[in-house]
Amino acid sequence: MVDEAGRDGFTRASWANVLGNAVKIVIEGAVGLAFGSVALVADAAHSIADLVASVVVLVWGRSSFDEPDDTHPHGHERIEPLTALFVGAVIALLGLNLLYESAQGVVHGVDVVFHPLLLGALAFAIVDMYLVYRYTEYINEAIGSTALEALATDCLNDIYTSFAAVVGVLGVLLGFPLLDPIAGGLVSLLVIYQGVEIGRENVGYLVGASPGPTKRAEVTEILRDHPAVEGIHDLTVFYDGPVLEVEVHVEVDGNMPFRQAHDVESELVASLRGLEDVGDAHVHLDPSGIGEWKDRRDR
Repeated sequence: MVDEAGRDGFTRASWANVLGNAVKIVIEGAVGLAFGSVALVADAAHSIADLVASVVVLVWGRSSFDEPDDTHPHGHERIEPLTALFVGAVIALLGLNLLYESAQGVVHGVDVVFHPLLLGALAFAIVDMYLVYRYTEYINEAIGSTALEALATDCLNDIYTSFAAVVGVLGVLLGFPLLDPIAGGLVSLLVIYQGVEIGRENVGYLVGASPGPTKRAEVTEILRDHPAVEGIHDLTVFYDGPVLEVEVHVEVDGNMPFRQAHDVESELVASLRGLEDVGDAHVHLDPSGIGEWKDRRDR
């Protein structure tokens, strides 16, 4: 039921991004072409790639909610950061393209005729993307999807680029058309940075990176707080997709009855799974004081 609710929310948020970008493209593209505004046409073109990314997330990302099967015994969660990585790459490439277009505008100048509809179309685009952003974030509070988070970041990028286009249109009104490409160039640097950050984060999810010393210390504290635990070794905390996995050897009294040892292991696993971001835990019990078998083998 949780997976179905998550899939439904994911689908609704993805559709909101698809429709929001589609409407934005039509409005900005039509007005930009009518009055020769490079800023609006570029912003609409920017949203075409956003639309493609939203469709990919809608079609592909929902698979992350599929149950484990014979071909994917650990589930499909890694599809989630893979789709987010795609969105991050699209954002970075769009930022580079926007930077290039801005440089071209500074060098060669821009040719645009001012009309109030230009500001009206940009105001619509800003409100449109803000509503999509808020809805995506609202849905994602319960899901924690990296793909939806990437889409939400992309919505913010769209708002920034639209504000840059507003500066450019106002520059045309006031007789300073170069404000358009200059503002676009500054925003493009932010867009590139956010795309790279999304990519870096999700590559870490895909390659099984460590979450860092803080989470490791939290896991260690949970283990050592159990009264039956006399020591721990071979602790590994790593990302398996967007969630963490814990693998650890725990030392307990070697004379402990087997049923009691089983209960201790179950309690430790339940405690670890209760930690935020931890999806699964694997605990191996060792008799204390004998050392790890791998060390004895090496000797």
